[in-house]
Amino acid sequence: QVQLVGSGGGLVQPGGSLRLSCAASGDTFSLNSLGWYRQAPGKQRELVARIFGGGNTNYADSVKGRFTISRDIAKNTVYLQMNSLKPEDTAVYYCNARSWENAYWGQGTQVTVSS
Repeated sequence: QVQLVGSGGGLVQPGGSLRLSCAASGDTFSLNSLGWYRQAPGKQRELVARIFGGGNTNYADSVKGRFTISRDIAKNTVYLQMNSLKPEDTAVYYCNARSWENAYWGQGTQVTVSS
């Protein structure tokens, strides 16, 4: 089992920045990727960014050039640096971890972009 604890959400003005963090614990050796999803009211949960064991990353088209996913292997922590935030980035952001057999979710953190 893997436990994920996310943090770092909040209220920010358009054009601002936030950094989300997610610490993984438990059977982290089994994981092959870490990522962030988000879910806005009335919408489906969508992938924002993912980082794989070899360091490769992928991003949703809507966040390319604005968001950066990174990780600290020693701390078993994944980060999402969000710059140039837009109102349409408002959502609950969920940390996600995957092994070959399972997917794990953090508790979600609210990001609100509003003036």
